[in-house]
Amino acid sequence: MSAPQNETVPEAMDTDKMKKGKEELAALEVQIGEYKALAKVNFEEALEKLLALEKQKRLAAEMAPTRMVCVAIVQACFVTSSWARLNEHIILLSKRRSQIKQAVVGMVQESMTYIEKTPDMETRVELISTLSTVTSGKIYVEVERARLVRQLAKIKEDQGKVDEAAELMQEVAVETFGAMAKTEKVMFILEQVRLCLLKKDYVRAAILAKKISPRTFMEKEAPKEKTKKATADQEAPPEQAALEGTPLLPELKLMYYELMIQIHKEANEYLDICRCYQAVYQDKAVADDATRWAPVLTKIAWYVVLAKHGSEQSSMLHSVAAEKKLQELPAYHSLLKQFITMEVIRWPTLKQGYEAEMASEADIFGGEIGAKRIEDVHQRVVEHNILVIRKYYSRLKLERLAEMLDLSEDEAERHLSDMVVSKVVSAKLDRPAGIIAFQDRSKQEPTELLNSWASNIERVLALVDQSCHKIHKECVTHKVPIGA
Repeated sequence: MSAPQNETVPEAMDTDKMKKGKEELAALEVQIGEYKALAKVNFEEALEKLLALEKQKRLAAEMAPTRMVCVAIVQACFVTSSWARLNEHIILLSKRRSQIKQAVVGMVQESMTYIEKTPDMETRVELISTLSTVTSGKIYVEVERARLVRQLAKIKEDQGKVDEAAELMQEVAVETFGAMAKTEKVMFILEQVRLCLLKKDYVRAAILAKKISPRTFMEKEAPKEKTKKATADQEAPPEQAALEGTPLLPELKLMYYELMIQIHKEANEYLDICRCYQAVYQDKAVADDATRWAPVLTKIAWYVVLAKHGSEQSSMLHSVAAEKKLQELPAYHSLLKQFITMEVIRWPTLKQGYEAEMASEADIFGGEIGAKRIEDVHQRVVEHNILVIRKYYSRLKLERLAEMLDLSEDEAERHLSDMVVSKVVSAKLDRPAGIIAFQDRSKQEPTELLNSWASNIERVLALVDQSCHKIHKECVTHKVPIGA
């Protein structure tokens, strides 16, 4: 009978201890309330009493009371509009000996709510700078620091100081933050990329954009029995709640691909631009709205035509041409059909027929780069025609090739040479006779194929032999047993 009684003693002691702690916190709250009321009458006296109380609780290593007092000091400064004293005491309290981390966190979080309530921009910048100084190098307030830097960068951008704003944002590596919600991380990195694009730093923008994987935007289906609130909590748990106003993943996805399109446009990476537009086109919000998917699909059609010939481009070209919704855009359906059909395309006819469509796509064919894009379309037509001609001819006069391509003989030779160098086609040109001989690598003789394999294997074995010899030499030189 005595054993159960002994077990209930610690439980009773814990209950009494918790009850006593709650009573002390309630008494402290009342005391702090009195000091806050005094601050409106005599700010200096109230501040002095609060600082003395903070010291007492801090030295006693009482976490919750110290946090309450620090937050009360900040609130007293705010209520009396003592912005200079607020900045001063934020730094003072954070640097005090044996200061508790939770007290600093509470003080910083409370002070951040005052940023939008500052009387002028100068006071706001000063408060943000003070909080940034306090949070610098402290992991437990890294999320708050990132949000402060973003606010300061926004102010700099509004003032026209884009370079300074970009440099501020680049100093923060949010991808390493474990306490920040995924959506807020993505939004922060997108802001970094956007500012780099504003200052025309495309290289750094591309590097920063690689921190976001396209798989990030793949939404997981929530179980049917869970409510919308449960799904939201799963996306951003309480300890990782995103900042209010942060867009959801579908909106961030569209923002991400819009920025990626700008980066790829600078380098004229047409196939990558086409992939980005395809990702936008597959988004549910875009696919369900005819006013949004139609312009995106026209851009996909143009960029897949502009992309250089290759296996991936050919596969994408056929998949886009097979898209059912493309039939609702007959001009573009006809355009892609010409490129997947093994027939020669007459460039003058194509250019004249699609002149209006090109003029309507100002972001593709407009501006300074518009002429180059039209020339690239012409080059894709020439490449397509050469591939068609190679299929039907084994030997052909250069003069006849130039005639079918609607080019001069020199231009036809140049385009053919470029395709031979890039190994798109295999051909030989007899210049004195002006005859082109197309070669089909798939019809290579078995003996020639075996000889090429034997030659390749011989070279590989020679390299292995040389490597073994050098390894043996190093082992002998340094007196290292072989195989050790």
